[in-house]
Amino acid sequence: MNVVAVDIGGTHARFALAEVANGRVVALGESVTLKTAEYASLQTAWQAFGAQIGALPRAAAIAVASPVGGELIKLTNNPWIIRPALVRERLEVDDFVLINDFGAVGHAVAQLDSEHFDHLCGPNVRLPENGSLTVCGPGTGLGVAIVHRFAQGYHVIETEGGHQDFAPLDGLEDAMLKRLRKTYTRVSAERICAGPGIIAIYETLAEIEGRAVPRLDDKAIWSMALEGSDSLALAALDRFCLSLGAVAGDLALAQGAKGVVIAGGLGLRLKDHFARSGFAERFAAKGRFRSLMEDIPVKLITHPQPGLFGAAAAFAQEYAQ
Repeated sequence: MNVVAVDIGGTHARFALAEVANGRVVALGESVTLKTAEYASLQTAWQAFGAQIGALPRAAAIAVASPVGGELIKLTNNPWIIRPALVRERLEVDDFVLINDFGAVGHAVAQLDSEHFDHLCGPNVRLPENGSLTVCGPGTGLGVAIVHRFAQGYHVIETEGGHQDFAPLDGLEDAMLKRLRKTYTRVSAERICAGPGIIAIYETLAEIEGRAVPRLDDKAIWSMALEGSDSLALAALDRFCLSLGAVAGDLALAQGAKGVVIAGGLGLRLKDHFARSGFAERFAAKGRFRSLMEDIPVKLITHPQPGLFGAAAAFAQEYAQ
């Protein structure tokens, strides 16, 4: 059976055709990426994809960067609004699933082969076939999901764990928190450990050093950091990885995880920086539970489109096709 897989984030909407059978993804076609700012709604973006591809199958697997439920879905970092009751009519489909974007990544983690995962820290072994896996990753926001694996299959729990309180662990992070509290009464982990969080980190470091820096957006700071062209931006990148390691460890501890997977578009871009940033040390630094944390394998998902793959996998599970 063919289905249109859709992955809608804060900045981009990605589309691809997928083939599913027997509850699993058989094949995922080449993706098409559209900027959400250039389209009024999911329907108009869907039509634009159809204009490129031709006739679309009457089935949709849609992952969205938002909690899924109720009569109206308002995306967290995107102005689009989705009314589930109107999806069949507006998209001209017979069957569909709507799933949180990191719920979709959870399905991808459950179904992808080991070749799509790189080792980050902990024991260099495969992800366990039984027990819970924590899935988290930075992008426009900080996505979090849980995958429960058992002999008969798996179950994905969509969460909003990225909105847990940010817990500073040293004086520099205290300064980051103080800076963000001027804007937000409650500072969540996402304010630090998502793409836009690099701004607060960068500006806090500049303030500590007494530097006058221009107001830059997160894309500019990330570019300088990843290129290594600015020492302050590079220091902000290292601090970002430290904070992400701590948050990932907190999530694993709270969720009883037997394995952890880092995902998200930004997570993949940081592949070469995790090992030398102190991420592993912060992940394991949980006091009396250090030895437990050091026994958890932590992987980076390297599939180019886990959201699309996972949305198709969720459809395959829902309709057992």
